[in-house]
Amino acid sequence: MTDELRTHDGLTLRYWYWSRDPDTSLPPVVLLHGFAAHARLNWEGPGVVEALVARGRRVYALDARGHGESDRPHDETCYGESLMARDVRLLIDRTGAERVHLAGYSMGAVVAVLAAAEDERVSRLVVGGIGAGAVEVGGLDTRVMPPELVSAALTAADAADAPERTRAFRVLADTAGCDRLALAAQIRAVHRDALPLDRIAVPTLVLTGESDPLATRPQVLASAIAGAELTVLPGDHLTTVRDPAFAESIAEFLSRG
Repeated sequence: MTDELRTHDGLTLRYWYWSRDPDTSLPPVVLLHGFAAHARLNWEGPGVVEALVARGRRVYALDARGHGESDRPHDETCYGESLMARDVRLLIDRTGAERVHLAGYSMGAVVAVLAAAEDERVSRLVVGGIGAGAVEVGGLDTRVMPPELVSAALTAADAADAPERTRAFRVLADTAGCDRLALAAQIRAVHRDALPLDRIAVPTLVLTGESDPLATRPQVLASAIAGAELTVLPGDHLTTVRDPAFAESIAEFLSRG
């Protein structure tokens, strides 16, 4: 099932909902995708949605502003993970639940941290695809993906003209059929302040790939969140999500509470 949300600043966002014989005593799960992806690509394709609904969970996944079937303005003032976290709280409102479990990957993990720090309805949290950069630079590791170079790659007239260091982001955006100007606006507005990791007081799983350049030294992140667990799987930033253990790790952790 799919439906729309209207944001506080007038954007229309698409979200998706799945369930099969749901156990309504369990909190719904809200899933937040990564940069240049969308809800179904990040969560349905790799089997995360199926792993959750098979356990009786109700699952919601939002296409973030600028991504998927949501509105894609080209003005960078419409972007940033803090605005996205505000959108997530609207989706939690829509679930009607007193408690939710929240899982985010990459950009979505930063959004999930911001949302969980502000919303007491979040009672269990998974953050994937981020590591020490979330502690040391506040969000996605801009030392690895400098925003100005990613923006240049996305706005170049031709992929061959993109800076070599960030050309992979251009190839990814082209392959996925993304609105490159919307993505460039988001990357220019990327979160750069310290994340409120000390305000995360719920059970948390840090989930990364062992060869992920955007999630190096994940133990630094896990140590910054009280009581957090760490799971490291084979793969890099793109391939880890396709490992069957990725979906199983999320579903198992969220099944505990």
